[in-house]
Amino acid sequence: SILHHPIETEQNPYQGYIMTKYFVYDVFTDSRFGGNPLAIIPDAADVPEGDFQRIAREFNFSETTFVLPPDNPDHTAKIRIFSPLSELPFAGHPTIGTAIALARQGLGPHMTLELGVGPIACHATKQSARFSTQVPLKILVEPQVADVADVLSLTVSDIVLQTHRPTTATLGIQFTITEVRDRTTLSSAKPNIEALRRFATKYPHAGRFAQHIYTRGDGVIFARMFDPLDNIPEDAATGSAAATLGALLVKCTSAPQEFIIRQGDDMGRPSCIEVDAQVEQVTIGGSAVAVMEGQLL
Repeated sequence: SILHHPIETEQNPYQGYIMTKYFVYDVFTDSRFGGNPLAIIPDAADVPEGDFQRIAREFNFSETTFVLPPDNPDHTAKIRIFSPLSELPFAGHPTIGTAIALARQGLGPHMTLELGVGPIACHATKQSARFSTQVPLKILVEPQVADVADVLSLTVSDIVLQTHRPTTATLGIQFTITEVRDRTTLSSAKPNIEALRRFATKYPHAGRFAQHIYTRGDGVIFARMFDPLDNIPEDAATGSAAATLGALLVKCTSAPQEFIIRQGDDMGRPSCIEVDAQVEQVTIGGSAVAVMEGQLL
């Protein structure tokens, strides 16, 4: 049987390759095949820098992280984050997932990770992590309600304006944040690509043109995130958007905010993001589980 008698080869088929380990974690969930998948290269020191973007495109997840030695020896590691199309200065689920992966390698629980927005303080165990950012909120633009409704395939009456108008803001990555009236409206939203292209032309300061929409119910915020122009039709869990929403709500209400975000339900990948937003600091927390590991050649 071929199962019991492997074919012999004269040489190792991988001879001459640099072997680099990778992991795939599902982040902001405690169940495999939920949350947001993340590829992690835990030791990228020998990976050619020019391959980082190619590797991220090959995995084709919303993000892939590359762990490098820190610039400051007092810090834990330097983390570079890539979407399939570009490098990102900061993102939430890559920070959480990478911190948990490092904890499983014996680091932590207290860590300082160097990201494109500067050092980020983390606390990580083998199951969960949290990080805090003191990057100030920047409001970039308040687009017209009708334009946002068009982008989301909704009507103007579907959008809630009591706390804030649709607002493009950033803590490192730009999101246009919009509250909608109920869970049914949230589920019915879908990105209109042509309207999004018009939006990108009309509001160039909106950056990546990612759309984060949410509604409130029973003490929980339910959210979705669309970024099709960056090759992310929909994201299952977006920690950076959750942090930006927390900071925006603090600004609009002049009060601290603590809540849970449920995201990914409409994709069949339920996620849970913990948000604690104070006046000068936002903390994001969540769990992650390992799903795959292997070798890059």
